[in-house]
Amino acid sequence: MKILIIDDNQEILFGLEKLLKQDKFHTYTADTLAKATKALEALEYDLIILDWMLPDGSGVEFLAQMRKEYYNTSVLLLSSKSEITDKVEALDAGADDYLCKPFSNIELLARVRALFRREGSYKKATIEIESLKVDLTSREVLLNNEPLKLTKKEFELLELFLLNQNVILTRYQLNDHISQDFNNLKSSNLVDAHIKNLRKKLGDASHLIQTVRGVGFKFLGRQS
Repeated sequence: MKILIIDDNQEILFGLEKLLKQDKFHTYTADTLAKATKALEALEYDLIILDWMLPDGSGVEFLAQMRKEYYNTSVLLLSSKSEITDKVEALDAGADDYLCKPFSNIELLARVRALFRREGSYKKATIEIESLKVDLTSREVLLNNEPLKLTKKEFELLELFLLNQNVILTRYQLNDHISQDFNNLKSSNLVDAHIKNLRKKLGDASHLIQTVRGVGFKFLGRQS
């Protein structure tokens, strides 16, 4: 897997390159948008890690232009901006995920892996596990070949679980995925309420969602 890292902070570039190489990724770097443009012309990448602020322009504007030119590679945007409006701007420009600086290496690696899993899963839009069948494109859910009606947030949770099978997701990560109320992420029981309802609707497939005490939840998927 080839990852292009675009950031003008040499310490971050060195650290990410070392971290990702240890995880068996092939890394390439650029510290300006001009160099990034040449790198994109030279090779096709599986993922781009892009900083918001570069010496020669805005990473978000650069990303928006990439999307206009139908460049569909997944992009993880890095930024010290933490307001919800900033995150929305980045996602609207075409970012697939957004990570605030400073970040932990563990979280960055988890998000990188999740993006690769997501890309692989969407290539096969229909995911089947036991009695559950989900079409991620049409958002149709079947349980024992019968249509299952989920709310928007219930489907978003199920989708996130399916794209991160056998991975422990914290309540913070799950709440971040379905809620824009970032002021109450740590204290909210929103996730627990939606998961309780989702489990009830999943019936004989409810065991697929396992509680990891004190941490969050894990969806039991196919073992690789």
